[in-house]
Amino acid sequence: MTERGSRGVNRVLAKLDSSIESGHYYEAHQMYRTLYFRYTAQKKYEECLNLLYEGALKLLDKQQQTSGADLSLLIIDTLEKRGQSEDLYSWINRDDLNSWINRLGILIKNISATTVERETLICRSIKWTGDISKNNLGHPAMHRTIAQTMWAEGNTEQARHHYLLSRDGLNCGLMLVKLSEQKGFDNELDLFICQVVLQQLSVLKDKETALLTFETYTKYHPKIARTEPAFKLPLLNFTYFLLKTIDTGRLAMFKVLCELYKPLLMRDPSFLKYLNKISMYFFGEAPPPSPPQSGMMGGLFGDLFTRLFQGFEEGDDEPTVVAQTNELD
Repeated sequence: MTERGSRGVNRVLAKLDSSIESGHYYEAHQMYRTLYFRYTAQKKYEECLNLLYEGALKLLDKQQQTSGADLSLLIIDTLEKRGQSEDLYSWINRDDLNSWINRLGILIKNISATTVERETLICRSIKWTGDISKNNLGHPAMHRTIAQTMWAEGNTEQARHHYLLSRDGLNCGLMLVKLSEQKGFDNELDLFICQVVLQQLSVLKDKETALLTFETYTKYHPKIARTEPAFKLPLLNFTYFLLKTIDTGRLAMFKVLCELYKPLLMRDPSFLKYLNKISMYFFGEAPPPSPPQSGMMGGLFGDLFTRLFQGFEEGDDEPTVVAQTNELD
């Protein structure tokens, strides 16, 4: 940039600051938009991004929510244009991506939940980070920072959704403990964690995160405080054995487990849908539908399945497993 051009930019920036400090927010907002169009036309993306980010924070600090949110959306526009001009995002490095995830998280946090544009900013931020990271669900770190904001605002439903997609098993488990204590009944302690683990396995296909979520929840929930069977609530035993069964890769074992606990799994009709997806991904086959069984669940079947699982660990072959399962009928 020439010396004359530099002086011109400094004058504009000084006028911007003066407009904001004197309360001429509309004028400042329009000046930022004008500079956005000028910079992007000249492909000065870095200058544009820094200008918009600082401007958005200044306007939000002055409680100019709509104007601050508008500049935040222009940041997404600029990030997209920068990527399109340089071979579909291949230019970006990890540090730059993490920096903008952090900045977008700060903007979302500072925009009021009642500002209409915030939801658009959240959706576009998730999409942009997903495109960059080649993750169609959005970058996990973006979901994590959104989840933290939603939780701080008391929006537990959205916090749960974004924690689920954050691939952060520790904080997801801790969030579920608090959610269970605040909104759940004692007979729902197992439903809280079973549903999330099934979603992590069927949607994210992420066994490691599911395991950490389960272990964190059962360890730190004051009404559970253990990480291994025998749990008092049967679905906790089911979830534990499901994670162990995935490690074995044994389809027959998975089918036995699902049949034993099917009456309890019917408490939530979505569970069977998740299990079909889990069966396809982790075992390569969807289990055939079968009617719910009646009878005792929990302690007795938990003991039987423990022995069955131990049999697999000892190297029993498939015919032996079938014979063992027949003894349970």
